[in-house]
Amino acid sequence: MTYRILITDKLAQEGIDLLNSMDGVEPVVKTGVTPEELARIIGDYDGLIIRSATRVTADALASPGKLKGIARAGVGVDNIDIAAATRKGILVMNTPGGNTLSAAEHTLALMLALSRNVVEACTSLKAGAWDRKKYTGNQLNNKVLGVIGLGRIGMAVVKMALGFNMRVIGYDPLSAPKEAGKLGFEVTDQLEQIYREADYISLHVPRNEQTANMIAAEQLAMMKPTVRIVNCARGGIINEDALYDALEAGRIAGAALDVFSKEPPENTRFSRLDNCLVTPHLGASTEEAQIEVAVEAAQILADALMGGPVKNAVNAPSMGGKVPPIVCQYAELAQRIGQVMSAIVTGHVKSVEVQYRGTIADMPVEMLTTAFSIGLLQRHFDAVVNMVNVGYLARERGISIDETRNPEAQDVSSSFTAKVVTDKVTRTIRGTIFGERLLRILEIDGFNVEVTPAGTMLVIFNDDKPGVIGSVGTLCGKHGINISTMGVGHKADLGKAILAVSLDEEPDSEAIRELGALDFVNEIYVCKLD
Repeated sequence: MTYRILITDKLAQEGIDLLNSMDGVEPVVKTGVTPEELARIIGDYDGLIIRSATRVTADALASPGKLKGIARAGVGVDNIDIAAATRKGILVMNTPGGNTLSAAEHTLALMLALSRNVVEACTSLKAGAWDRKKYTGNQLNNKVLGVIGLGRIGMAVVKMALGFNMRVIGYDPLSAPKEAGKLGFEVTDQLEQIYREADYISLHVPRNEQTANMIAAEQLAMMKPTVRIVNCARGGIINEDALYDALEAGRIAGAALDVFSKEPPENTRFSRLDNCLVTPHLGASTEEAQIEVAVEAAQILADALMGGPVKNAVNAPSMGGKVPPIVCQYAELAQRIGQVMSAIVTGHVKSVEVQYRGTIADMPVEMLTTAFSIGLLQRHFDAVVNMVNVGYLARERGISIDETRNPEAQDVSSSFTAKVVTDKVTRTIRGTIFGERLLRILEIDGFNVEVTPAGTMLVIFNDDKPGVIGSVGTLCGKHGINISTMGVGHKADLGKAILAVSLDEEPDSEAIRELGALDFVNEIYVCKLD
């Protein structure tokens, strides 16, 4: 199989070369495509690599065809409709580490240029003047830097600023990084503290509903008249009208903008202000960063398409590094148990629980819970349910999964148990892996059975009486259906039993009708697994 990967923005040649070196991967470069053309051709490709120029909208993803993954060569994904991609089951990944140092260094470069009047002094000297006094600047030493956003880039800026002996106050809308205490800078949960105390403010948050226009006229009014603001994050975090007014009136000392709400900006008014530096989104524009993000985007997308580890996913759990083979085996077991569960439950789901016991409980099981969810939900949707959209689809239906781990083994070294409660029934299924390869269901609704969840499974709840196995076997033989494995369990005190059978062929409707008509059958369910 050949995976075709479309590249619609200028990408460092090293990334393209990497894809060309991979067996079964065909990169196709088409830069400058229109939104209409992208929507028309996107379904012909398994993967898409973009930078900041291409916008992947809901319209572009309306008919995604073969598309399974999008990789953004860079950190920002605001040019991708994440919700639309998630609903369509398309994995979205970025490369947050590739341009970290470049963006952080550009932030410090702008701070220094603002402080030392580098641009104005350079322009003046080139025009023939020699005015040292006019361009006297300020030191960073002992100044207060407010860093808003303590992710990779924000923390890199913190470390660099500490090297300039700055006093740093950090704020993050989610949580403070653990290393803050070790580095010796202050973390605050009050943005107003930064606005009031900082001599420099640097922004490192994504643009979203919470951060759009987070610095407007009200916040600018809180700041010192000597404050200088640097934005190398995303345009629109600072209200540009309010910033322009404050700079023009001299209410703040200066600003440096690498990003704008619309790029390229239609209004070039900031370029007319001596106390404002502007650069054309150069934060990641170093040769080293361009190569790194291109190579990383190519690698993570190819890995994901070819069934390898998923890294840097923004709309699905990432599985960094090598996944232990036993975890992969249990993921397959969990998904098949989910499929069987989906076949035997009726009614509206009220609660879902999964439990890991024994040695598997000490391993990364998030992948297993996701796999079970896929198996449980797939039959209820026409679209493909996968690791990308399963969480979204489950939440949309009001379904959450409670997960428990117990390292104490039961009767086998490891086991996976799922329990689903609906308004009509409560079902439980427990399974394990024998010899790291053999998938087995051990228990259904408290009945001890041992059956391989493969091919087509037939689950029959029946009266506990002689002749059940013979009658079912005879009917299967009549219809040319071979039985692969069979598990039988019974509860003598209740007079009830279960017959779980894996079949090599899927029974047709007539075979199911005849099996269901047997006098001892109470319920019969069919689940196609392979």
